[in-house]
Amino acid sequence: MAEEWNQDTGEVVYRSRDPVKNLNIRVLLQRVTPVSALVQRVQKEEEEGGRGDIALRTLSSNIGTGGHLHGDEEEIVISWQEKLFSEFEYELYKNEAACRTPLDRQYHQDILAMEHSGGRKNRRIFTYTDYDRYTNLEEHAQSVTTSEKETPTFLAERMANVRRRRQDKRQLDGAGIRNRLVILDPSEEFIKTNHILNTPVQTMYIMADLGPRGKLGFKENEHVLCTIRVDGNGVITLKPDVTGTKGPYRLEIENQKRELWRYSLHHVSESVQREEQEREEAVYKDLYGRHKEYLNSLVGSDFEMPPAGTLRVFINGEIVSAQEYECDNLYVHFFLELPKHWSSPAFQDLSGVTQSCSSKTLGWDNVAYFCYPFSFEIFLSEEVEAEEVPQWPVIYFEVLSLDFWQRYRVEGYGSVVLPHTPGMHEIAAQTWRPVELGIVSELRRFFIGGSPELEDIAYVRTPGTFQGERLSRFGFRTETTGKVTFRFHSIHQSRAFLDSSSLRKRMQSVLDRLGGSSQQSSILNVLDAFQRARRRMQLARESLPKAILTTSKTSLEQSTA
Repeated sequence: MAEEWNQDTGEVVYRSRDPVKNLNIRVLLQRVTPVSALVQRVQKEEEEGGRGDIALRTLSSNIGTGGHLHGDEEEIVISWQEKLFSEFEYELYKNEAACRTPLDRQYHQDILAMEHSGGRKNRRIFTYTDYDRYTNLEEHAQSVTTSEKETPTFLAERMANVRRRRQDKRQLDGAGIRNRLVILDPSEEFIKTNHILNTPVQTMYIMADLGPRGKLGFKENEHVLCTIRVDGNGVITLKPDVTGTKGPYRLEIENQKRELWRYSLHHVSESVQREEQEREEAVYKDLYGRHKEYLNSLVGSDFEMPPAGTLRVFINGEIVSAQEYECDNLYVHFFLELPKHWSSPAFQDLSGVTQSCSSKTLGWDNVAYFCYPFSFEIFLSEEVEAEEVPQWPVIYFEVLSLDFWQRYRVEGYGSVVLPHTPGMHEIAAQTWRPVELGIVSELRRFFIGGSPELEDIAYVRTPGTFQGERLSRFGFRTETTGKVTFRFHSIHQSRAFLDSSSLRKRMQSVLDRLGGSSQQSSILNVLDAFQRARRRMQLARESLPKAILTTSKTSLEQSTA
């Protein structure tokens, strides 16, 4: 009957929240001989059909007396980072003259204590911990591609030695980090050094000395049985995996003669008792509860609410880009105009200027990407009259350019009304600039810079200071230029949003209407609907007396006739 070997020798990844020091692996190593193969065959037949009991007992006694498996089979339980010395290390560190580093002297003391307690318990199986001067050559020989002529790159070589990063970790100065957030001109050596994943990893090797009997302790006979890697996030990587219910792994060795070894790996970490598990869960629950209380103490138990009868609007905006402009090196100057009944905190800055940005060709257009963030916090009070539709704040902006010769030009004016509904909105605002008759102004603009400008940028729309009925722009010549893209993230907050029952009772105030508009698509749509309904009611009241009067006159004429 053929031996069922485990052919899957790849890596397997586990994740554990328990301390890795509790990890225990039982290793069983055995040389495969005709006698051992016969023993396993008889054992399997006995398990399947209940036969072979006498033959197995006889064979087992012969093995014990003949000694065919004596010294060729070893079983041992290994814990995480447990040091088991090989024959070579045992003889090396026993000599105090060969110990030069603190770790070597520590191993020397461990071996002396081991001799006093009865000597070494292991023979062929030993370990290399994360502190030993050992690196598996197979890690460096891993290929990245399937090509036979592949030469490892600098990055591949550094990543192969990734487990040594924990020891080579450099302490960085906090001031240096703040002063060098962006390296504008990185050197080639800087790119090579920093283009590596930086995750601390600890490694442990379970090894076996598969040399002939009486000739142990030679480096060429050392073979890796299992590689265990653990990172700081609780990720455990085993290569190969524990056998479990699968068959054992095989190792073919070419010594004086061809030999076959098999070994199995079993996870034998102690299971947590139910009482300990309940105690651990209680500790974690108490820890999370204390952490939650700490966070609540930082944030506060009460959610910050705006004053009664006030709508608070948070605007987190971004000037994304500007495109289709004539000149390069653009920047945008903008400010927010608050209409009547709107206010902002005293510390709030309602204007800003972006950085100067060069354009890049995207398709047929020249686009300048600003990605300039800004934020506003504004309030709408309840002082708005019942028949009055409140105006919404407007962002006025102008696009300017400044070239290498310090020639200044106005590229366009524009405005954007803040979004009426909460959420994310992206708006592309078209711009224009004033022009003069003739070509002299355009020649001046091209050669020496300068162009007609608006004295009041609010003239882009109807200025807030205008009190008339009609604003005439007759004779004002303009030219369409490019467009600026804005992105808004709007948040609305009001006490009226919390009480829907009172919202139905009190519809006379604009704030209550704004609160009810949270269920509609737009605040202005709701206000317009209220206004249209009010106008229809007024028209109905005005038309009702006329109809009654007309009817009475008609009846009077009939009676007279």
